[in-house]
Amino acid sequence: MSEVSTQSLPSNAYKPLEAGETYRPVVPAEVRLPEVTRRSVGWGIFLCVVFSVASAYSGLKVGQVMEAAIPISILAIGMARVWSRRSTLVENVIITGIGGVAGSVVAGAVFTLPALYILKLDPHPVQTIFICLAGGCLGVLFLIPLRRYFVRDMHGLFPYPEATAITEVLVTGEKGGSQARLLLQSTAIAGIYDCFVTTFHVWKETVDFQFIPIVRQLNERARMALSFDAISFILGLGYVMGLRSSMILCAGGALSNLVLVPLIWMIGGHSDGVVYPAAIPISKMAATEIFRSYVRFIGVGAIATAGIFGIIKSLKIVAGAFRIALRTFHHGEDGGAERTDRDIAMRSILLGMVLGALGVAMLLGHLPVSFPAVLAGTALTLLFSFFFTSVAANAIATTARNPVSGMTMLTIIISSVVLLRFGVSGTSGMFFVMAIAGMVCTALSVSGQAITDLKVGYWLGSTPSAQERVKFLGVLAASAASALTVVMLAATFQFGESAAGDLRPVLAAPQASIMKALVEGFMSYQPVAYLLFGTGAVVALSIEMLGQPSLIFALGMYLPLELNTPALVGGFLAHFLERRSARAGGERGQAIRERGVIIASGLMAGGALGGVFGAALRLVPGYRESLIETPFYFFEPVSQSISAILFIGLCVYVWAASLKKRREK
Repeated sequence: MSEVSTQSLPSNAYKPLEAGETYRPVVPAEVRLPEVTRRSVGWGIFLCVVFSVASAYSGLKVGQVMEAAIPISILAIGMARVWSRRSTLVENVIITGIGGVAGSVVAGAVFTLPALYILKLDPHPVQTIFICLAGGCLGVLFLIPLRRYFVRDMHGLFPYPEATAITEVLVTGEKGGSQARLLLQSTAIAGIYDCFVTTFHVWKETVDFQFIPIVRQLNERARMALSFDAISFILGLGYVMGLRSSMILCAGGALSNLVLVPLIWMIGGHSDGVVYPAAIPISKMAATEIFRSYVRFIGVGAIATAGIFGIIKSLKIVAGAFRIALRTFHHGEDGGAERTDRDIAMRSILLGMVLGALGVAMLLGHLPVSFPAVLAGTALTLLFSFFFTSVAANAIATTARNPVSGMTMLTIIISSVVLLRFGVSGTSGMFFVMAIAGMVCTALSVSGQAITDLKVGYWLGSTPSAQERVKFLGVLAASAASALTVVMLAATFQFGESAAGDLRPVLAAPQASIMKALVEGFMSYQPVAYLLFGTGAVVALSIEMLGQPSLIFALGMYLPLELNTPALVGGFLAHFLERRSARAGGERGQAIRERGVIIASGLMAGGALGGVFGAALRLVPGYRESLIETPFYFFEPVSQSISAILFIGLCVYVWAASLKKRREK
């Protein structure tokens, strides 16, 4: 440890590299520190299991999957000081990487597996585990050939908000001093703030200003509704994203909520007829219902098309990776790459893909369907997993938002349309499609988390091949823990809605209920809303023609507007602080930039911890949001105004704390 300083990031960590410039990580390639040890692997698996069980229950109960990676990075820093030999920085990366798999595998499990129980298909526990395991392994395998493109070649061009937060937590924890105090301060403020606003009736989380007459009239007459989620996590997220990305994200949300929703209302608001795919007339819909019933499908089409453009742009990288694979078969593996740029051998990756394909085929082959249907289902699983891996990596690298539910919906729709042509329908068809959706959902969720982990390792100097190997251990642990938790809960609770004569308590499982309704409809030969998907495709094409990143815009169209607007505020804060740091120049300017990123990372870390604590409280019998309730909570003018004022106070804190001069050097 004395031979290398692990207490600061290089000055070019977040900047595009100049011609001929290289990035030298915190732990250089020539330095070897303890990395994959019994300590790092053991604690990583333990935390992965704990967070998987807790997240599975939380996700089924309230639709909120606990954020794992950021809290685990904080725990890793705390545990590093417990041992006689202090844990190294790269050991903490391994702990965070294994443990962080929990949230991604759980998302794949709770978004899809409960639908099988709602449909009374009762999968075997081995099937539930294998669906998660196969999807998670495919997500890692398909991502590895893309690592150099997303992590190394695009250095400084993607903001990586979540990876930035984790990196700052790990490095600042090593550094100590004023920087560590600043991180702890911002984390504590955000944790308390977000926990209060999301867990109890203290003040409103979402500000929509419907108590102002002109705003309310816009909503009532034109279904033009503004909304703002006033929490610290998204403020920090927008800060790390930067102004350009947050503006593009918010522009997509503006198109969806302030153009398309009012347009649909103007056309259909005077009719009492039901227009597919909605189940009620447009005239009886609120703005949020129009968004969910129509506009969100346009967003899904835009994301899928933007993903195709992303695949096309990375084809050169993928082709190069497979050329390396072919060369290794003829000449053996090239061990010349330096430690910090060495992946798992391509031969092993290809073998893993073959074994994964065989495993998927065996799972689907146990269902009462024809052999051509099994081949088609296997091909769809591999195709979607590969395709969405790039989409997920791109989305996480730019906005830290993974469009899991939208891509899973698209998987269900296309798979149903294809498999109906092979005679797959009814209950067996529903199981078949949901098994594919579960594997694909887990694959894209895990690949998004994995790219975050690999970027953290790139900044800090971990060995990619080591990170990739232990990632499979995390997938295995999380798959067993989350799938078995779903199985056990299914024996005690009902998922979705209460059934007549069943006295068991109900777990809402909101995402799985949507997936169940979708697959049930398509297996009953309902039509596909091709026009909505096609409209989204044209929007994405138009954005690409304008030379802008279409995936960020498409994500903005798909996500609720209240999640986009606070990110824009964070982007403006980052922009103006960057201008102040540029004017200050030198050491003072560098200090402003560093403090701003540390504070933003603390807001994300604290927001994640507050969400975990709030989700844990919801699991306690007797918990209710009204345990802490202010007299003004349900009086919208006061409650929303206080929320807006406190959010402005957070912005003032970020600004003032970033400009404050350090007392120690």
